Amino acid sequence: MKIASWNVNSLNVRLPHLEQWLRDAQPDVVGIQETKLEDAKFPDAALAGLGYRSVFAGQKSYNGVALLARDRAIDAVQVGIPGFEDEQRRVIAATVDGVRIVNLYVVNGQDVGSDKYAYKLRWLDAVRDWLAEELRAHPRLVVLGDFNIAPDERDVHDPLIWNDGHILTSTAERTALRQLLDLGLHDAFRLHHDAAGIFSWWDYRQAAFRRDMGLRIDLTLVSDALRAQAVAADIDREPRTWERPSDHAPAWVRLDG
Repeated sequence: MKIASWNVNSLNVRLPHLEQWLRDAQPDVVGIQETKLEDAKFPDAALAGLGYRSVFAGQKSYNGVALLARDRAIDAVQVGIPGFEDEQRRVIAATVDGVRIVNLYVVNGQDVGSDKYAYKLRWLDAVRDWLAEELRAHPRLVVLGDFNIAPDERDVHDPLIWNDGHILTSTAERTALRQLLDLGLHDAFRLHHDAAGIFSWWDYRQAAFRRDMGLRIDLTLVSDALRAQAVAADIDREPRTWERPSDHAPAWVRLDG
């Protein structure tokens, strides 16, 4: 099973890209973030034409998440973090072929010390508590999405800029991510790649993609029960080269068995 994550940064704009990538990459399950669509406008019929079932939770102009599964049932759907009141559509979870998949669009946080930064940390605390319960109920768990956190210095183009005082790389954010991993989750990419300088997001400004000034903030995490089955993981840069691309590239993990 090939499971992928992609922040499409507006599904209305990027639907042709998603359709092309689904045909080319043939993922079995995809978590999408930043659909920026109300549910009534989600293109489930178009995706069904490519063989993908869809479940989704969206809102107008902002946020929005979805899960797609090719020729597989999507069961036990959960929208939002249980017990955490939040109008923003950032979380959707479901079970596909016995694997529990949690798709997260983590809060950006705006600036270190801001109200939105404090909200991000509270949000991550709620996610950690919920995932601890999910792991007990579903040992075969994959958590994926746009985490808006670069795990360590290997995941940024310039550690002097992306430091403790910067959003996405502050100590508190990285600690919150580490606390998720400490539940018994593993960064699938790092199970197969030690190298620095492999990124999943590049700003639209300053010719960042051409200059490879990026961050790795799109992650696929696998539970202890799936670690040995995570036989490959990578980032597909190709869609970032297309005309009018998302600023993110898909990240994926392949489970064997």
